Amino acid sequence: MNGRVLRIELKRSLAPWPGLVVLGGSLAVFCLIDGIWWQGDAGWTAQWTSMALWTRYLLGFWWPLVVGMGAVYGLRDSRSRMAELLTTTPLPAWRRAALPAGATALVLASGFGLLALVGGVQVALGATAYTSLGWLPISLVAALSLVAGAVLGMGVARAVPSVLTPPALTVFLLLTALLLRQSNEGALPSSSAPNRLALLFPVTAEPREVLLTLAGSVHFGQTLWLLGMLSTGFALLSAATRRARLLAVAPVLAGAALALLILPATPRDTYVVDKAAATLVCDGPVCVTQANRSHLPELAPRGKDALRVLHDALGDKAPNSVREDTELRALGDNRELSGDVVLVDFDDPLIAHATGAELTRLLVAQGLAPNCSPRTPWEGGGQVDIPVQSIAASWALGDHQFEPLQRPDSYAYSQRTWADADVAWQRLMALSPAEQRSRIAEVHTAALSCTGYNELSVLAGKASQ
Repeated sequence: MNGRVLRIELKRSLAPWPGLVVLGGSLAVFCLIDGIWWQGDAGWTAQWTSMALWTRYLLGFWWPLVVGMGAVYGLRDSRSRMAELLTTTPLPAWRRAALPAGATALVLASGFGLLALVGGVQVALGATAYTSLGWLPISLVAALSLVAGAVLGMGVARAVPSVLTPPALTVFLLLTALLLRQSNEGALPSSSAPNRLALLFPVTAEPREVLLTLAGSVHFGQTLWLLGMLSTGFALLSAATRRARLLAVAPVLAGAALALLILPATPRDTYVVDKAAATLVCDGPVCVTQANRSHLPELAPRGKDALRVLHDALGDKAPNSVREDTELRALGDNRELSGDVVLVDFDDPLIAHATGAELTRLLVAQGLAPNCSPRTPWEGGGQVDIPVQSIAASWALGDHQFEPLQRPDSYAYSQRTWADADVAWQRLMALSPAEQRSRIAEVHTAALSCTGYNELSVLAGKASQ
């Protein structure tokens, strides 16, 4: 296959379209839609690994489509009604099959590579200071899956030359994707199907935890499975007899058997913590993970200021360190709080981009009245704690006026809550300094217990609910 022939194939066939669909479709989703992939600590351009996992997640849409488009491409000879004539040419069948398969592979690999390049440039120009090659196997397996899927579609269409073959393959794989889909609602992504079976589909769950990555056995097992698929697709594409078509199925079956032996049986062995990314980096009592070490220069001085304020407010019961929250949780689970540590969650929309005195205020609020319910782009349970945290921070920082941590919105419930907070602030400030300190200590204890106390009522001097 020389360059001239390849250029003609790319110019006059359907070969470019799968690659263009993957590249254009993915960029349209990522760049034109303001989705969850732009938010939080595991956004698609926040870290290298999350960038690779988000592109793998989109394969849930593109992979069935690419297989179907490959099948359309594979029907070219039968549509031209020249299949019998082509078998009489002296050129070996595998060499005739190599041209469309090679053109498709080239365009798909280039399209996905450009997508990864666009994401990678944004990550490199972004705030992260953590670089690792751990994302590379994730993207390489994704590119291999696209090539293998397209060639398999071409081969199946050559073996079953019907106009129904492309839509049937696409619909079947879309339904399979739904059945094997991995959910990110648990502490670890998992599927309702058996784990090994779900991993045969080259799609990952939406990344939600920045420290999670795929285990090496997942890359290895999926590579074997996809190489078997690619071999079968090419063998079907070049097979000229029924016996050859039957033998062509052997590689994909062998790949599946080997993959099922290697792929992890449980989600715990599938999604693992990136130990290098999770290593703590500390500046005195303030620690963050390597993945978020770019936050440390701003967080460290503000964290030390906040600890001094907290010690003045709580005495011996004050926390003595500030640390990034690295706990893996299911969606909706409470955070595990401790009186010794101010936990910082960079997924918290209030903390994510805070700097200067605003960050100090937020850390003081977290130290005095930490929110049990997480406050992330995926879950907003901690929103109800913001009025109490605002009062506690205003009191500890000696404000003369009540300073909300965020601007109250226009909803009636929110307006009523902030009105109650203003009343609670007035009642708190009307007390003697000793009584104010006692109320704040009571709120601190109630917040750490995560037992559903209404801390706003405690501040207002009402009975606890």
